Amino acid sequence: MLGSVLPFTPEVAERISQYCEENSTKLPASITDHWQWTSESFGDADKMSSQLQGQWMIFTAQDRKPKRILEIGCYSGYSALAWYEGTKDTKAEIITLELSQVMIDASRATFEKYNVNDRIKLIQGPADESIEKLTGVFDIVFVDANKDGYEGYVKQILDKKLLSADGIILCDNVFARGLTVGKDVSPSLSNAVRPYWTACGRALARFNEFVVNDGRVDVTVLPLFDGVSQIKWKESAKPKL
Repeated sequence: MLGSVLPFTPEVAERISQYCEENSTKLPASITDHWQWTSESFGDADKMSSQLQGQWMIFTAQDRKPKRILEIGCYSGYSALAWYEGTKDTKAEIITLELSQVMIDASRATFEKYNVNDRIKLIQGPADESIEKLTGVFDIVFVDANKDGYEGYVKQILDKKLLSADGIILCDNVFARGLTVGKDVSPSLSNAVRPYWTACGRALARFNEFVVNDGRVDVTVLPLFDGVSQIKWKESAKPKL
């Protein structure tokens, strides 16, 4: 296959997504239940990662065996639960950042319900201010917050050398429902949310350009989910131990 993306219709893409979920290692019932509860409880639950993405997070954490994970954007706590599940062996510390009081309350209740406060630390406030106060290094950094903040957040992480020498930054939604690539890429997107995602697309186009031109890192943009960027240090730029 010379191309990188199969030309699925939305209907076929939904079937493919379901097929992938069914043929991937199942999520624990607690995480599935929380995903369902979030979907039914919040009008903007579309911001939450998919069930397949949760499966991917668990797999990624199990494979990379991180000691510390930083999550920028907690929402209802679904992704933090996935990172927790994926690091049961390494007992990784998970720090997750959130601004919204509504989602802070939801996440705190979630972490209490599932008894995961032993390794998950939730920090409330603007992400840039929270990042500035962080110390040490993180092996996985997952960015899924306000899209106009991505460039600043990743730059902070790199400038402060918060990413470990062999760590990885994973940035979600870098396609902005396709509108990063072009205004004509997502014709079926609802007019109610199109202005929001159009603005996100402009911000993420600038972000993608910033990362690929930053001489300290290597990046691969993958057509997974709503677009995922994988960012790591170049060998010559790795922090010295």
